[in-house]
Amino acid sequence: MNMSIEKMGPISLMVLPGTTLDASNAKDFKREIEPMLAASSKFVFDMSKLTFVDSSGLAVLLSCLRQLNASGGDLKLFGMTKPVRALFELVRMHRVFDIFNTKDEAVHASWN
Repeated sequence: MNMSIEKMGPISLMVLPGTTLDASNAKDFKREIEPMLAASSKFVFDMSKLTFVDSSGLAVLLSCLRQLNASGGDLKLFGMTKPVRALFELVRMHRVFDIFNTKDEAVHASWN
């Protein structure tokens, strides 16, 4: 996976790579993101490229949220496509994650 992070002060902005986050790549994503999560406490994930997320993808995102929350950090999501947003709502993950429509909204919420 080719992950890039843009630093905006204390906030790390990351565009999730690829169009899917599922059983085929969730373990690789988790392995690569864990050291990054340890290095920064505030993350904003750009989900705009994702068109499909399965239970493995949800699990790894939830793991990221828990790891950040355990260290006093936070995770915001933005730019979800309609199918991904529908999944989050179906399994009630929209109540667990802070989800925003735009990058500016997510970054602004992270500053507070």
